[in-house]
Amino acid sequence: MKKVGILGGTFNPPHIGHLLIASEVQNSLNLDEIWFMPNHVPPHKKMPESVKDEERLHMLELAVSDNPAFQVQPIELKREGPSYTVETMKVINETYQNIQFFFIIGADMIEYLPKWHKIDELVNLVQFVGVERPNYHRETEYPVLYVDVPAIDVSSSMIRDRFKNGKTVRYLLPDRVIAYIEENHLYGT
Repeated sequence: MKKVGILGGTFNPPHIGHLLIASEVQNSLNLDEIWFMPNHVPPHKKMPESVKDEERLHMLELAVSDNPAFQVQPIELKREGPSYTVETMKVINETYQNIQFFFIIGADMIEYLPKWHKIDELVNLVQFVGVERPNYHRETEYPVLYVDVPAIDVSSSMIRDRFKNGKTVRYLLPDRVIAYIEENHLYGT
């Protein structure tokens, strides 16, 4: 049976932290692929409105383009309303019946699991994989596999602030993504 990791998020923009997490989880768990799944309306945080879904999708495609095991799964961008993982996993499990899925979350989301929409149903649809993030705890009552990932304290909000303030983002984003952001004048560039 094929094994696929899913890394969801806003990817606004996608950065090296996302790519590092995906690579480390893929190698640690011997996964065949990692699917990056940008959400349309994240239920747990407000999205900055400056970048369109299509732009986030294109930046993500650019970010993963040099790794054949990395794919972009735009299923949540095609649906209206909040991107609830339980609804997405129902569709994905029905569509791809011969794949075992591993949903990758950071330590911030491990702490938040009790608040996830229909979490008791969701844990029966997918295996959660937790990775470390600085200043978060990983204790939870839910079944989570843990993968050690080198800590890189980088976030999309920090990168957006750097763009806004004219600071460098070199080595924080793939060069293709930086070029796209600058060419399209995103994030105040």
